[in-house]
Amino acid sequence: MHGLRTITPEMLLQAYRAGIFPMAERRDDPNLFWVSPDARGIFPLDRFHLPRRLARTVRSDRFAVKTDTAFADVMRACAAPAADRDESWINDEILSLYTALHRMGHAHSVESWRDGELVGGLYGVKIGAAFFGESMFSRERDASKVALAHLVARLKLGGFRLLDAQFITSHLAQFGAIEIPRAAYLELLAFALERDASFYWPESSGSSGIASLEVASGDVALTVDVDAISGNCWSGWLVAQLITQTS
Repeated sequence: MHGLRTITPEMLLQAYRAGIFPMAERRDDPNLFWVSPDARGIFPLDRFHLPRRLARTVRSDRFAVKTDTAFADVMRACAAPAADRDESWINDEILSLYTALHRMGHAHSVESWRDGELVGGLYGVKIGAAFFGESMFSRERDASKVALAHLVARLKLGGFRLLDAQFITSHLAQFGAIEIPRAAYLELLAFALERDASFYWPESSGSSGIASLEVASGDVALTVDVDAISGNCWSGWLVAQLITQTS
């Protein structure tokens, strides 16, 4: 459906709950249209693949990875022209809607910083135990990939059941993203929406907590200090452990 001109943040949340999301044809097109793909891309969180070279980069802490400190800047960077695309589907209306969701606590960014500069990141929407990945950008090699790894670790620790990738690309497939039919996606979505999850872990009034995760074998425990507030960095070691030892 084309030419949608009056969408509120509340309507946008309802659309996500129905498996629908908006896009624009071009960055300068003021109109939006709803999308519900026949085949939906998702990341099975228990089978996320962290390539060996990228795992080394994650552990090295080359980038300082933060959450929700520059949400609008991440969106603008995702909308900007890049080497692999001249056009973007992120127009001013989408920027306005999602920054409103961010203020409401429903949209989050994961950001890669280097020497005080924002060099990569991603953003998405959180409802219940579902996270809907929207877009990512990179100004340095691996900056967006490291942000993705940090996102997956955070979602796994927080109890998320669905990471929606919308469409499959070769770039996403290398990390284990798969394509499933719309009907199967809607079942997974309904399951995730019935549950809750924490993007900031743990949910408490304090600034830190202890998280203990049992790995699949049941005989090794990973116990770590985890920041509960936005802005603070997780170590790359922790992120790699959460991904590889709980898969």
